[in-house]
Amino acid sequence: ATVSSTLQYENQEQSPLEAIFVFPLPGEAAVCRFSAKIGQTEVVAEVQEKQKQYDDALSSGQQAFLLEESDESPDVFKLSVGSLPPGEKASVSLDYVTELAVQADDGLRLCLPAVLNPRYQPQDSGSGGSAQVSSVPAGSVPYSLSLSAHVSSPHPISRVESNCPLDPLNYLNTEKTQATVSLAAGHQFDRDVELLLYYQDTHQPTAIVEAAQASAKPGSLMGDPVVMLSLYPEFPKDVMSSMTSHGEFLFVVDRSGSMECPMHLGSGSLDRISSARETLLLLLKSLPMGCYFNIIGFGSSYESFFPKSVEYSQKTMDEALQMVKEMRADLGGTEILQPLKHIYSQPCLPDQPRQVSNTPYIPYSALDRVAQQCFSFGIGEGASTALISGVAKQARGHAQFITGQDRMQPKVMQSLRFALQPAVVDISVKWNVPKEVSVTLLSPPIRVIFQGQRALLYAQLTGESSGDTEGSVTVKYSLAKQPVENQLSFSLKPAEDTGMTVHRLGARTLIQSLEVEEREQDGEKEGAKEKVIELSVQSGVSSAFTAFIAVHKGDGEALQGQLLRRHVPTPNFDSPAPTSKPVRDPLLQLISLQKASGSWVLEAALAEVLVKTEEEVSKPKPAQVDQEVWATVLALVWLYGFKMEAQEEWQFLAMKAVSWIQAQKVASVSECVQAGNTLLGCQVQKDTLGL
Repeated sequence: ATVSSTLQYENQEQSPLEAIFVFPLPGEAAVCRFSAKIGQTEVVAEVQEKQKQYDDALSSGQQAFLLEESDESPDVFKLSVGSLPPGEKASVSLDYVTELAVQADDGLRLCLPAVLNPRYQPQDSGSGGSAQVSSVPAGSVPYSLSLSAHVSSPHPISRVESNCPLDPLNYLNTEKTQATVSLAAGHQFDRDVELLLYYQDTHQPTAIVEAAQASAKPGSLMGDPVVMLSLYPEFPKDVMSSMTSHGEFLFVVDRSGSMECPMHLGSGSLDRISSARETLLLLLKSLPMGCYFNIIGFGSSYESFFPKSVEYSQKTMDEALQMVKEMRADLGGTEILQPLKHIYSQPCLPDQPRQVSNTPYIPYSALDRVAQQCFSFGIGEGASTALISGVAKQARGHAQFITGQDRMQPKVMQSLRFALQPAVVDISVKWNVPKEVSVTLLSPPIRVIFQGQRALLYAQLTGESSGDTEGSVTVKYSLAKQPVENQLSFSLKPAEDTGMTVHRLGARTLIQSLEVEEREQDGEKEGAKEKVIELSVQSGVSSAFTAFIAVHKGDGEALQGQLLRRHVPTPNFDSPAPTSKPVRDPLLQLISLQKASGSWVLEAALAEVLVKTEEEVSKPKPAQVDQEVWATVLALVWLYGFKMEAQEEWQFLAMKAVSWIQAQKVASVSECVQAGNTLLGCQVQKDTLGL
């Protein structure tokens, strides 16, 4: 997506002003243009190494404009408008390009951050702290937001959804491949603006070759074509139907005071710690027998449920669930680095690949361990995309964001599905292009592949072929000891008029990799920083070491009067405590009754969930069938008969139940299912249950 933002400034005071605005952007965004318009004069900024040019211009009485990435986090920017005379207006514009994240329901997610929360800084980082901002209640900011989106796709657009009120979708052609949609007036800055885009025939593997910039030197990044590959690996169904029974699962839970805030501002909202407790219930019930697990809570300090990971059994599951019930948001501040350091300093258990699931500037080198993956979750409005996505990316995991009225459970369970999928190893990428063409990869090597999730690759294509205009890329890997191969062919002929978007995204990808390298070297080697600056200036994409600077010299006369500094206030997202206690979900009641093995026991609590008496539940049981088998079949029939909309949440515990029933070698399963349907008023087929 290409996002163009225009900010209108007006000095209503009697003295010249310097206005400073600190705001969030997506962590993966590539800021590629910055300009200012004063009267009829437009000044276009240039990307330069961070220096004092802006301050020098102000001190000499000139007007200057500065846009730079903050030192605390790559998803926070500072925009400075300097020496705006009394009564004068200025219009400041910035453009950025960003990739759209693929959601579990195949939607594409565009998030326009509107809430700025303090960014995480490790206690021993030596950082100067958060960027200076002033804040006011969300409904009292002295500005408004308008947003219009133009959506285009090779395939028909099905719908556009949002967590904010939208005006109706307006199709621009009969094929429905182009449309516009606008944010309804009156946005209160109490949430990030999220657009979910849905297409027909979505997520097909595609390749886009973008032509070089005409003015750039051949052989440079901007002077050569760049290809962007979108790969959607599909795993064989027989492989995906089997869960791994090995693994060490560590659930790292934020127990700081902020977890007492509600999940959303609507009625009946759980607070975040209550939602985390429910999610842990689901996770613990869904783990496979034979694995190991532990739960670590963090705040200003951290504490573990068990001294070390324990084998998953009925006893350890019951002990953990009791501790989950007693878990509170009572550990003070938010210090995630120390528990992660502790986890990653411990050796992995033999034959138990480690999966870390956490909810929160991490030194990424600490996360780069072959046998370990980290799945991260940003909870609530204004979560840092740079932190949440950066941790998951470096630790070969997957990031999720839970905002608005999203339920935590489906997204967490999707990540568990990725964690339980058979390990993908020996990943290799082979390019097949004419011999006159060479390929320089801009993206880091593919280190992890998840079923149905997109893998993006950017590469620079140097040289031209006189004959063959076709190329291809082959991705090979091993899945459950089976070799798998995915191939994508593409034309080397560049697409027309893509606005250098692919080049800029490729440049941003390479810049981020080099910035990580520079941080890990701790400034000891100049090579990485110099490469970042050179690439940033050449591509016009911002970085940690460069900034957009524009100076308007005007008529050459210095502005008169003392320059006053004003910080543009940002919305303060003040969450009230939940006002009502939500009703207990019968699905969670049923799940809480399941045994670690996957079975249910015939008891009064189960009958209550099924809205029956104990006698009504016991009477139809086929005579030769064990009570535990009967109870487990009833639970499965109820899940498939009444809770299909939440299948993503209970699919793993249902798989455990089916495996347990099959291990009992019951001869009359069909009779059980039929009797269960009659009792519960369902029509669930035995094959549907997986029996």
